[in-house]
Amino acid sequence: MKIARIGLDQGPRYAVVDEEGDELILLADDPLFGEGKPTGQRLRSEDVRLVSPMIPRSKVVGFGGSYPDGEPPASTDDLLVFLKPNTSVVGPDDPIVLPPHLPEVVHEVELAVVIGRVAKDVPPERAHEAILGYTVADDVTGVHANLAVAKGTDTFCPVGPYIETELDPSDLALASRIDGELSREGRTSQLAFSVPELVSHASKMFTLLPGDIVLTGSPGVRGVDPQIASGQTVEVECEGIGRLRNPVIRR
Repeated sequence: MKIARIGLDQGPRYAVVDEEGDELILLADDPLFGEGKPTGQRLRSEDVRLVSPMIPRSKVVGFGGSYPDGEPPASTDDLLVFLKPNTSVVGPDDPIVLPPHLPEVVHEVELAVVIGRVAKDVPPERAHEAILGYTVADDVTGVHANLAVAKGTDTFCPVGPYIETELDPSDLALASRIDGELSREGRTSQLAFSVPELVSHASKMFTLLPGDIVLTGSPGVRGVDPQIASGQTVEVECEGIGRLRNPVIRR
């Protein structure tokens, strides 16, 4: 099931995607904290604006080095771990805003895990109990000595377009493009550790809350340089979820 979050005059609302009818069925409440029952009200896809499928309650947890280029890491403890604040999260078609202090910025396609319940010290075999679903993320990263600045700048975590609740994350195709040209490509089967192992590791370091996001890492460069610049349009996509598109501007 694909879940969308749409912008309406009365505020954002969640909806279920009816792909056959090209419609969205409004939900009565937030599926992260309620029952997520359909209201029966239908809206045409062309008449709605998609927004970020969630704004994390507290954080985005990211991993670096999970797609090894050479010798794989011996354990999850060897992975780079970073946080992005919820202010870095934007949705489909929202601009990625490059600040003056980051002249060099790249973008990275990633499978993102949406947490659905409070999770702490979850073993890998039970990680699925904490997962609401999956979406696509663009881990935008500046070249800077301070990782918090490089990763956590406003607009540096576009996510969307949907949350897919019924998906096997073990072998999905990922790709990113800049103005239509391929910049990264890979499959989640190339991860050094499974998605449940990554979620488990994240939960050992941080209490994961409903709406939090776990970024699983990005595959290597395939094609053009992934550095982005004002005036370009970047896309990231994941098999079974969809494509997320964002324009790039310079502040």
